[in-house]
Amino acid sequence: MSPESSTPGARSTSGSALRQPGFLAFLTARLAAVFAMQIQAVVVAWQVYDMTRDPMSLAYVGLAQFIPMLLLLMPAGDLIDRYDRKLILTISWLVQGCCSLALMLFSITQHQDTRLIYAALAVFGCARAFTGPALQSLLPQVVPREQLASAIATNSMIMRIATIAGPLVGGGLYALGGGGLTYSVCLASFVTGALLLTRVPVIFAEKKMALESTAWKRFTAGILFIRSRPIILGTISLDLFAVLLGGVVALLPVYAHEVLHLGPQGLGALRSAMSLGEVSTGLYLSMRPLDRNVGLTMFIAVAVFGVANLVFALSTLFWLSLLALMIAGAADMVSVYIRSTLVQFSTPDNMRGRVNAVNMLFIGSSNELGEFRAGSSAALWGAVPAAIIGGVCTLSVVGAWMVGFKALRQVNHFADASPKDVTDEQTARV
Repeated sequence: MSPESSTPGARSTSGSALRQPGFLAFLTARLAAVFAMQIQAVVVAWQVYDMTRDPMSLAYVGLAQFIPMLLLLMPAGDLIDRYDRKLILTISWLVQGCCSLALMLFSITQHQDTRLIYAALAVFGCARAFTGPALQSLLPQVVPREQLASAIATNSMIMRIATIAGPLVGGGLYALGGGGLTYSVCLASFVTGALLLTRVPVIFAEKKMALESTAWKRFTAGILFIRSRPIILGTISLDLFAVLLGGVVALLPVYAHEVLHLGPQGLGALRSAMSLGEVSTGLYLSMRPLDRNVGLTMFIAVAVFGVANLVFALSTLFWLSLLALMIAGAADMVSVYIRSTLVQFSTPDNMRGRVNAVNMLFIGSSNELGEFRAGSSAALWGAVPAAIIGGVCTLSVVGAWMVGFKALRQVNHFADASPKDVTDEQTARV
């Protein structure tokens, strides 16, 4: 008898992940929370800059959220491996909702002290440290392994849509009713997400295994596990260095103004082009998930990402720049999809919190430090040389990782990434 058929309430593992009990509620809950985060991000930035007229204040907005999240990610991963993931995720969303409530009260009472806003954002960053690893660790307990790849593709595509629509909705709400209305919508969205999460059944929970006795041993066990698994280490480090060295998003305003001679509308089109490539590819993958030559495909996708960024770096034609960014976005979505699925298949349940915490740490570092790298390189050498060097570095990383992580390159099916000890745990359902 299969593990799923012996689990009360489990349904057939064939077909779409959307038919799995609880997955739609999980997806809707996450969508509500992501909308809230995106809406809040654009409104906070606008308000703070409107108060100070100082560009550095925007940097502090990012740092106030990133530093607490950076410091708490590893402890968060440990807690997620030890306690109820649904409960941790629910609490993190409710805490973020409380931060939205504080920002709403600041707006209604017209407080002009940015330190209060930074304090609320710091608490928000602390809560976010638990959100990412908990979400990634909970998903394999909601859908069966046979539908995990499809679920990840659907989830990624929906989240990309939210990151596009959220800022537009936030700007419209702020223009309509100011910060009070906007933050109240954020609060309602976080609470809605928490309530929807209660409707998500944890059907595919795996056997809990004994954890190391101390926090330090648990932390080091997670690091040693990642180091011992070339597929996981190669996957997350490839993404880290490829995006860190090759991303061009931070240079788009410079390219729009200095190279392509565009206005704000042109800049908006450039930013949307990459998102359009991501969403369209995510939609395709949600309907036709990949499961053949996945390791090699990921390397090819990252290489295409680097080549597309090189084309963008050298382009002086608006249409060619748009096309290059769309292709870069599509390649990035393929890479994200394969990376996320490989990490899930390669990790036993009792390690998922810590492994996903490291993964989120790498993703956050690549995005934040990548923007710093791009901006500082452009200041030193100019935007075009910085973008060219970034694309070349990405291709160099792909070549080096293909040689250094042979096991990752040779993965054919996602299930092949599961070593025997992981497979044994994943077939022991409760």
